[in-house]
Amino acid sequence: MFERRALIAALVLLFSVVGAKAGSERVARNLSPEGLAKVSDYIRKEIAAGTFPGAILLLQQHGKPAYYENFGVRDVATEISMSADTIFRLYSMSKPVTSVMAMMLVEEGKLALDDPVSKYIPAFAGMKVGVETKAEDGKVALALEPVNRPVTIKDLLRHTSGLPYGYHGGGMVRELYAEANLFQGNLSNADFAAKIATLPLVEQPGTVWDYGYSTDVLGRVVEVIAGKTLLQFEKERLLDPLGMTETAFFVADPAKFPRIAEPMPEDRNINPTTQVRDIRRPATWESGGGGMVGTVGDYARFAQMLLNGGTYDGRRYLKPETIALMASDHIGPETKIARDQNYYPGGSSGFGLGFAVRTSVPPATSWPLGEYRWDGVGGTFFFIDPEDDLFGVFMVQTPSQRGRIQLALKTLIYQAMGR
Repeated sequence: MFERRALIAALVLLFSVVGAKAGSERVARNLSPEGLAKVSDYIRKEIAAGTFPGAILLLQQHGKPAYYENFGVRDVATEISMSADTIFRLYSMSKPVTSVMAMMLVEEGKLALDDPVSKYIPAFAGMKVGVETKAEDGKVALALEPVNRPVTIKDLLRHTSGLPYGYHGGGMVRELYAEANLFQGNLSNADFAAKIATLPLVEQPGTVWDYGYSTDVLGRVVEVIAGKTLLQFEKERLLDPLGMTETAFFVADPAKFPRIAEPMPEDRNINPTTQVRDIRRPATWESGGGGMVGTVGDYARFAQMLLNGGTYDGRRYLKPETIALMASDHIGPETKIARDQNYYPGGSSGFGLGFAVRTSVPPATSWPLGEYRWDGVGGTFFFIDPEDDLFGVFMVQTPSQRGRIQLALKTLIYQAMGR
């Protein structure tokens, strides 16, 4: 059952969005040609500087493209021009898709936000929390403590499960995740969930927003309920009906290989030990948290469906109140949920059920409240701005420069709207 407080917040957002949509031609700010020219100039300068080979930017307002441009080439090795059918690694832009699939099951009564994950993945019943202890001689050891409450579906959706990404230098639990080489293992989602259930949680469930493998585990929950693989269920209920025909977990057809976007040769490291994935190779692991590939047009359909309140071309995928719930802040001050040291949404945003959510206006801006968004480690990002009846999708492959470029582009886009 939805928490009453979250439902009230969702209904408030829903009515504000419906009101904005109803009068969008009157209240929404439009993009100025002069401002958009600066957006184009910025991207061209980055390409000229050798930051990335090419990019695509789509800004769609009132259901129609307000700006669309292909820049540069897909790959400096082939020099094939960037085009609408170019295929990108989406990485964490997979998370909103998986979250939507889970919320479809919530609407159908087959899944509840308060359900323990162990209801669907029994191994989660034995999860422990790893706590570092220091002995009198100064040696640090890892103690395993029982969870105060089970990890829930809502924890997976809002990243409060205690399931982190692993990296060296982040403490003993994250070291264990790094050493487990979960990204390197081409496991099924069932095998992945079983493996991660043998590792300790980094915090007590529901206490800290900590970015990690939560959405991958959610993908396995979806599989268990649907009785089919994550991609099979996604194709049946979302991808095929919505026309997202190029979205998958790898590029299966060799004839499409020349359409794959690549970063600059020296910009292929996701972290010191991991490079961008070769999406030409078949993948068993259908990573709901970071495995998808797709095109700008495919993701635009997904974004427009969300902006429309759950409908696209006359077909309903989610109820408006469900999307409003997803786009509400679920880690606000009243929840007493802390934020990890690398809190990616930033100080002006909370986090909903699958997206970062704008909760305050950044200094020296008039950026809209209620904007929700996410991005991928390969450089792609999207945002949905209900107040202006607008969404944006930026497709690029540049792991090392993604944060800087995203901030610069978002700033220029909103400046083009007078924000």
